Amino acid sequence: MAKSPREKLLTDVELELMTPLWQLGEGTVHDVMGMLPPARPLAYTSVSTVLRILVGKGVLVVRKEGRGHVYVPHVSKAEYEATSLRHMVQRVFDGAPDALVRRLLETEELTEPKLAAIRAVLRRRR
Repeated sequence: MAKSPREKLLTDVELELMTPLWQLGEGTVHDVMGMLPPARPLAYTSVSTVLRILVGKGVLVVRKEGRGHVYVPHVSKAEYEATSLRHMVQRVFDGAPDALVRRLLETEELTEPKLAAIRAVLRRRR
């Protein structure tokens, strides 16, 4: 059975181009290109091709505006984050989300405000 757009993982380039669209809410090829780092010069045709691929995957929807196209995320950033984490938990942490959280806490330098935010989430979950 095929995965729904909300269950698919994106390639590195697809994710790189989705990030500006999540930030903008929608955009054209030029909008996306304008938000890429200067050190990442992608050709207009390359960006356009990847965005069309994302439309085909159901991750974006497109509407015609004049002579151009406006791309709108069909999958939210939060939905994609959840999908990515589920995938990582299954593949890397043998289906154990607590192992992912432990590893994160053991290996990342977290500031007190970030630790306080994590504690607050844990309190709400109880």
